[in-house]
Amino acid sequence: MVLGSTISAEIGDTSRVQILLLVNGSASSVTARTRVLIQTALAEHHSVQLAMTSRRGHASRLARGAAATGTDIVAVLGGDGTLNEAANGLAGTQCALAPLPGGSTNVFARTIGLADEPLEATNQLVAAIAANSIESVGLGEVEGRYFLFHCGSGFDAAVVEQVERRSTLKRYAGHPLFIWAGVDTWLRHYDRTKPRMTVRHKHGGVDDSYFTVVLNTDPYTYLGSRPLSLAPEATLDRGLSVVALRTLSFSTMTGLLIDLFQGKPLENNDLIHVAHNLTELALTGHDPFPHQLDGDYLGTVKSLKFNWRPQALRLVKPLSK
Repeated sequence: MVLGSTISAEIGDTSRVQILLLVNGSASSVTARTRVLIQTALAEHHSVQLAMTSRRGHASRLARGAAATGTDIVAVLGGDGTLNEAANGLAGTQCALAPLPGGSTNVFARTIGLADEPLEATNQLVAAIAANSIESVGLGEVEGRYFLFHCGSGFDAAVVEQVERRSTLKRYAGHPLFIWAGVDTWLRHYDRTKPRMTVRHKHGGVDDSYFTVVLNTDPYTYLGSRPLSLAPEATLDRGLSVVALRTLSFSTMTGLLIDLFQGKPLENNDLIHVAHNLTELALTGHDPFPHQLDGDYLGTVKSLKFNWRPQALRLVKPLSK
């Protein structure tokens, strides 16, 4: 059965959705027990197959194959990187993506309202499928690759690179590792003496960004249970937002963090450039600059071109409380 625009209201009684449960066993919160319990819970209502990822890029291929063979939903138990790969495999198909939190931060799953505990999120997923809570949502695209929540260029990508170099600690240290990496990168691993890129879009731009984030959703990330909101205007049904820092001075970074923790919205000024609802934009480096996509470090580039793709992905969304 290929999932069309609706799922029967009697799905629990008269039909069984075909689900591929795609699991990254190396993700921070994934254990064998959790995987078995989630698979069992889904199988009570639907037909479920299990697939384990084994290498980078594997989730994209598995998701693409599932869509091609008539699977209705790909449920992904893993971190944001695995979720991004699956989204790239499913974009443009009728097969829907269902996130399940299995990483250390789970930005996208939490952004759409899922609990951060995998079994609780599974119950939300079952209820959402029964209620046909499946929507077509927009994605950001950069150089042919989609992203769910953001692409960071410059400083934050350098932070992600340092975290990935210590990937064995990520499963246990989680958010403290990111905080340590941020401080260490600011002090030792990122050139703060000159801007790294220009930012151009329909409203203008800047020539002196040290750190640029293009957002498809908000918040930018979470520290523990606290969201760090850069652009509340960024949602799945409107264009991209961009935030560019024009300095990385200690006073600016400290003030920015204080504002974020207090929930103050960012506004355009001499130090920060902000623009919203963009369908396209471009970054051009003064020199090659690092970038990351949905929390995965992707190396250095000389330029990046972004587009917003409306209704690119079918997404299972939890019911509003």
